[in-house]
Amino acid sequence: MLRILLYLTITLFSFSSAANINTFDAGKVMAGDKPIVLLGSPVKLGQKAPNFKVVDDKFNPVQLTDFLNKNLLISVVPSLDTGVCSLQTKFFNEKLAIEYPELVMLTISADLPFAQKRFCTAENINKVITLSDSVWHDFGKNYGLMIENMGLLTRTVLLLNKEHEIVYKQLVPSLSQEPDYISVTAAIKKL
Repeated sequence: MLRILLYLTITLFSFSSAANINTFDAGKVMAGDKPIVLLGSPVKLGQKAPNFKVVDDKFNPVQLTDFLNKNLLISVVPSLDTGVCSLQTKFFNEKLAIEYPELVMLTISADLPFAQKRFCTAENINKVITLSDSVWHDFGKNYGLMIENMGLLTRTVLLLNKEHEIVYKQLVPSLSQEPDYISVTAAIKKL
């Protein structure tokens, strides 16, 4: 356990000191009554989604390019094992995955893969693919969603069309708030 904490501390320090600040999304997300600083390169509507490398529950690398010619919903959460993140993940797993089975749904967090696996087993999450950004923080850097000094990702929902262009981006304005599911559903219908 001490090794894991030491690894995470070193990784977070090196990431925070080496990353650029996402000024495009500055001031758009709050933790309580304080704005948070996001790190990395922000993504914008209409742009080609940058590739990323994350890991699955067995620490196997997974990249965006593994989902060629697929419409994707990417649900980004700070930590699966918290109330709002759990509700968000369950909503996509239980509601939208059933209504839109052709849509590949990913949930990405900085949780370690074994914690994600435990959560998914306990909560019967079986239609959403959970992926971890804990190893390289590649997703957070490439999408401008890493929270400075926390090592967590900010709550976001992205929709990518089959060409992997970003057709929808919802940067949720408060870490303690669920996404606007009505807006997400409307955007999915336009795919």
